Amino acid sequence: MKIITLTEESRQALLENLLKRSPSNYGAYEGAVAEIVNAVREKGDEALFAYTAKFDQAQIHAGNVLVTEEEIQEAYRLVDPRLVDVIRKAGANIRSYHEKQRQYSWFDSKPSGTILGQKITPLKRVGVYVPGGKAVYPSSVLMNVLPAKVAGVEEIIMTTPPGKDGKVYPPTLVAAAEAGVDKIYKAGGAQAVAALAFGTESIPKADKIVGPGNIYVALAKRAVYGHVSIDSIAGPSEILVLADESANPRFVAADLLSQAEHDELASAILVTTSRELAEAVSKEVDGFVSRLSRKEILQKSLDNYGYILVAPTMDDAIEAANEIASEHLEILTKNPFEVMTRIRNAGAIFLGEYSSEPLGDYFAGPNHVLPTNGTAKFFSPLSVDDFIKKSSIISYSREALEDIYQDIIYFAEAEQLTAHANSIRVRFEKEQEEVNHE
Repeated sequence: MKIITLTEESRQALLENLLKRSPSNYGAYEGAVAEIVNAVREKGDEALFAYTAKFDQAQIHAGNVLVTEEEIQEAYRLVDPRLVDVIRKAGANIRSYHEKQRQYSWFDSKPSGTILGQKITPLKRVGVYVPGGKAVYPSSVLMNVLPAKVAGVEEIIMTTPPGKDGKVYPPTLVAAAEAGVDKIYKAGGAQAVAALAFGTESIPKADKIVGPGNIYVALAKRAVYGHVSIDSIAGPSEILVLADESANPRFVAADLLSQAEHDELASAILVTTSRELAEAVSKEVDGFVSRLSRKEILQKSLDNYGYILVAPTMDDAIEAANEIASEHLEILTKNPFEVMTRIRNAGAIFLGEYSSEPLGDYFAGPNHVLPTNGTAKFFSPLSVDDFIKKSSIISYSREALEDIYQDIIYFAEAEQLTAHANSIRVRFEKEQEEVNHE
């Protein structure tokens, strides 16, 4: 891996390079995505099934687009019972964690006659997109579905591309059944996103679309945003390890590669105060890459977006970590909890040498759908909050309004909104008449 001394210039160059991976920089695909989205919006199932035949080589129609109970039971027979057990254990952890995020309606009443509050309402229907093909992640099914279930979403539907045989990858079906998905449809790509956004004869319109996908899926989600809500437009995966001389270089190297193997655009960065650690990690990385199965992807990812930055001080290292705002941040220092208090920007923070990133991907419970491409500066992980709406509640008695109505009239007239003022004034016309008579 490239070992670079951390300076203002090297930090800026790194940030500029990382931003090249943003889905916003793939304008060449936008025309094709727009064509697909518009076709599905206008032609519904006809376009959806035609694109499925074109891109997935599967003959899907109204009679087989919905996964049947028999297909789900077949998936259980095909999946190793140990994997089913692990899916259940992970699901229990994920559900338990997200139950602590649940919000409730509240009301605050005053003796003066005012009642203010907030009403929490789950979304009615959510569409979950699950990738197929090379990217098959039952863990993502759990992470996207279970927060919606905890939030109380009325109906959760899922779309996922079928194989050429018209079937869905069995572990995906098992994870969906365990998480409580209501309906599963055989559709993928931008065409599935469009179907969820606008509805077709077979697939109902959703209120929100969540879930990862390739560049076509990401751009389709961006294209339909406003017609429906979306979770985010995810960029390639990334990890940043913040370490001092106490870190185990073998652990650091293994953790960096755990993200670099996702795809050639994935980013793996070590920021350390120790030149000795930097060199040891680089050596360990070379050793791992030479014998891991996804060698070509790992090497391209590291060549393009892999960095080891040597910082003069831990203050400089922390500042760089906050600027990069990584999706995953591991802190491997003598006192990781103290360093964590100084971190402002990160999707998920892993503390200590036995809290490696895959723990969060699969099992611990916190959501692995995280902000990427520096958006951790203003976005949060997927949570129960993403599947609810909040309505404000306001109730004033006549007595409570009487105490302040003239202030409201004055404020409205200061903004030259006389109808606003009148809406308040008409409720106290008699009082005004009595004041005028006096």
